[in-house]
Amino acid sequence: MGITAKELAEKLNLSAAAVSMALHNKPGVSTQTRQLVYDTALKYGFDFSKISEKKQVDGSIYLVIYQKHGTVVADTPFFSKVIEGVSLGCKNQDYKMKTSYIYEEEDTLMKQIEDIQYSDCAGIILLGTEMTADDLKPFLSLPIPLVLLDTYFDTVACDSILINNHQGAYIATLHLFRRTKKQPGYLRSSYPISNFTERSTGFYNAIRDCGMSTSKSVVHYLSPTVEGACADMVEIIRSGEKLASCYFADNDLIAVGAMKAFKQFGYAIPEDISIVGFDNSPISSIIEPALTTIHVPKQYMGEFAASRLIERMQNPGQSPVKIQIATTLLKRQTT
Repeated sequence: MGITAKELAEKLNLSAAAVSMALHNKPGVSTQTRQLVYDTALKYGFDFSKISEKKQVDGSIYLVIYQKHGTVVADTPFFSKVIEGVSLGCKNQDYKMKTSYIYEEEDTLMKQIEDIQYSDCAGIILLGTEMTADDLKPFLSLPIPLVLLDTYFDTVACDSILINNHQGAYIATLHLFRRTKKQPGYLRSSYPISNFTERSTGFYNAIRDCGMSTSKSVVHYLSPTVEGACADMVEIIRSGEKLASCYFADNDLIAVGAMKAFKQFGYAIPEDISIVGFDNSPISSIIEPALTTIHVPKQYMGEFAASRLIERMQNPGQSPVKIQIATTLLKRQTT
């Protein structure tokens, strides 16, 4: 009698979920792990006929891009990579992806949602970066499987795939403190979205864990675009407001905009002011000096969202999950 999937997991000291993902050729495990599982299964006589083919659900997967104000969710490389990942995840499992943009306009919002409901939509991946929990309610009433991408709400029972924003901000702030031995300041987005709120929590938790008072951190509220952040920072400097010797920024665009303003007033980076951004946007590597930032596996996040939605479509009734994708620090020349 051949080895079972459970025995295979025990033999390889892997979780049953990891073995299942590897055997079913799903994302979520590395190529090396996938090959190890397959080779071991073959060696010990695993019955591959036991891997039943999932019944393909008819219809298309809709990537719904919700724009509340469009300041954060725009045609940027960050969201292009996320969308590319969703498309690849759908293609890998033979689903067609359609993209729908929904704008927050009271007169047409429900009509836009109804158009999706009565289309060939079999499942929805909802890019909710700019959403609030209230904005999500009309989508949850749809009789269609849904996965929320790039945000999470404690009050809503819904599958959510997002960046570990708290972790990224925490390691960025810790890095600044270790490099400068000074209390980091905060270049905070003037637009409140849930991702930035989590980054704020990560920043302040790192400040506390380093033995500093959060009340002593210099905080500037800037627009989350290069041009907006630069203009805001110019006004702050002109006003004579106190500046910090190092900053964590909610995203790379804020960081780059602030850098431009600092340079206009003769501040050298990182000699006078150190900065860490978030997102690893293309601009972070071409700005001079290159920006230290938090790398986000954008394409993988999109692929994972597609995989989770398809699993939910093929296995209705599963409990909602919150999955956070880990980030890493990319050290460059601004620290």
